[in-house]
Amino acid sequence: MDEGKYRVCPVELAGSLDNRFRRWFQNPQKILGPYVKEGMTVLDLGCGPGFFTVEIARMVGESGRVIASDLQEGMLQKLKGKIAGTELEKRIILHRCQKDRIAVSEVVDFVLAFYMVHEVQNQEAFFKEIGSLLHPLGQVLVVEPPFHVSKTAFEETLRIAQSAGFTLVECPKIPLSKAVILRKG
Repeated sequence: MDEGKYRVCPVELAGSLDNRFRRWFQNPQKILGPYVKEGMTVLDLGCGPGFFTVEIARMVGESGRVIASDLQEGMLQKLKGKIAGTELEKRIILHRCQKDRIAVSEVVDFVLAFYMVHEVQNQEAFFKEIGSLLHPLGQVLVVEPPFHVSKTAFEETLRIAQSAGFTLVECPKIPLSKAVILRKG
């Protein structure tokens, strides 16, 4: 297997993942507003420095939680520094996943996988694990960058997700992205 194909975005580039320019064309409130509600438990996979995590924590309110999961401890530390001493610190659980496993044991209402599925070596196991974590009425938003993921590769990801038990609900329009909402069943 081509290991280079599955490289994760390095911590040194975290600033490029969380900046005002990106917020202008990929506004977390606009993207997630139709799906994330107060009181939910949301899993932010590949959370990086927390571009989406912080907004999700505001959206789920005091009664909700966000599990911010990343493979790299450096990304989690950047997020930890961002939320330290704020009211959001109580709502966000930092979780370091494993290379081949998410390793979360909680049931979640919504999963965000933004610009990260193409970095996963075993997508079949990945989607099966998400299915085991997801509330029966829960949804998954998969968003991939068109500059890294071809139409064919994205269609293959959808085929793998469907073979793992997911159905396509909709294809939301997100700038500079290929995106789908999936549901179990």
